[in-house]
Amino acid sequence: MSWRDCPEAACHETHGAVLHVLSPHEKDIGDFSVRRVFPAVDRRAVGPFVFFDHMGPAEFEPGKGISVRPHPHIGLTTMTYLFEGEILHHDSLGYHQAIRPGAVNWMTAGRGIVHSERTSPEQLMRKRRLHGIQIWLALPLEYEEMDPAFQHVPREQLPQFRVDDAELRLIAGRAFGHPAPFETVVDLHYLEAWIDAEGSLTLPAELGERAVYVVEGEVTIDGTKVLPNQMAVLQDGASQTLEAGNARAHIMLAGGAPLDGKRHLWWNFVSSSRDRIEQAKDDWRNQRFGLVSGDEEEFIPLPE
Repeated sequence: MSWRDCPEAACHETHGAVLHVLSPHEKDIGDFSVRRVFPAVDRRAVGPFVFFDHMGPAEFEPGKGISVRPHPHIGLTTMTYLFEGEILHHDSLGYHQAIRPGAVNWMTAGRGIVHSERTSPEQLMRKRRLHGIQIWLALPLEYEEMDPAFQHVPREQLPQFRVDDAELRLIAGRAFGHPAPFETVVDLHYLEAWIDAEGSLTLPAELGERAVYVVEGEVTIDGTKVLPNQMAVLQDGASQTLEAGNARAHIMLAGGAPLDGKRHLWWNFVSSSRDRIEQAKDDWRNQRFGLVSGDEEEFIPLPE
């Protein structure tokens, strides 16, 4: 089977258990690079996941850092999950939270939220690294206009367990009989995993739609090799086994129940309604969203 060329992410010919292998589109945004895996032309979502970015690893000299000015979201949950480094989150609900490796910072936009992501003054004073994944999840139709919310869960509170030859950390949702220690309206699984060298991990069919992103090492799935910075989207309805190469594989597992209808993505907005996105654009243009406490002086203008 062959696939069309994808401007967002390259699509590779696959067979058997693997529907797609996505290679990200890389973009240099100044002090570091971001690799966007999807949305892609041939794959707009996996379960509720509608956006998947891999940022870094990047090294910052003193005085250099992240400075994402306040910007709005609707209709989604967003999360930045770090392997290395630290980012300071501020939002229009009044939360000020340092994002650190392995912790959950779960921001639900619902009817609308504004946030910024910065490097703290303390972090700016020293040389450091930054490496992580940012995801967006479309909210179910009945919750698109829910109240915005923010939840923080330290790494130590997340379930960590072994399955087959792998160590797994459950970030959100439910998988392998374990629930995450916080509730979400989204039906999903999201895990960080490490498969032993030449070991294997079987993903059960009941996980729903499933994707495997390789951070380090490599895995083979039904004869298809998946390399670092690639994502394999798997066939539904049957268990699938991941086999690591001769080095330990560091991977992310993402997916869940299929979306309950089409979603439109424009800038930072996700909605089942184009009219709702137009309303959000007008609200941001006319500053009808809330202000970010402690970060009120700047904002990202609406793209025109």
